[in-house]
Amino acid sequence: MTTKHTHSDSELHSGTDSEAYAIIFFDGVCNLCNASINFVIDRDSKRYFRYAPLQSETGQRFLDKHGKSVSDFDSVILSENGKVYEKSAAALRVARKMDGAWPLLYGFIIIPRFLRDVVYNLIAKNRYRWFGKEESCRMPTPELKQLFLS
Repeated sequence: MTTKHTHSDSELHSGTDSEAYAIIFFDGVCNLCNASINFVIDRDSKRYFRYAPLQSETGQRFLDKHGKSVSDFDSVILSENGKVYEKSAAALRVARKMDGAWPLLYGFIIIPRFLRDVVYNLIAKNRYRWFGKEESCRMPTPELKQLFLS
């Protein structure tokens, strides 16, 4: 049985009713974003998430399909159960599925999105200056390669 999700945090239909896993799209050259993905991988013992850099062919097709700019990498995007979540909504939904106490962060969903996204946007705007960036997208280790979509 599938329950309909009615939350309004930057949702777009991705065209499927359910997925065996959720996909996290991220800025593949951002050091903060790559560290965040490593953090999630280490706390996703059920291997619920798959990953794709927004700059990859998969990421570019996804952005194009959803009418997003294929050159805008300022948001983490989560595709889960036929819905698309961005910015703080995506981050909180990811935390909800992680091991340990991280799901408790999902309680911040009660804060209005525009307020949560002020903090998110500040970090996103300054992430390269504060954390640096690479010349190209990360290459997963052989052990993690199956988690990354090509």
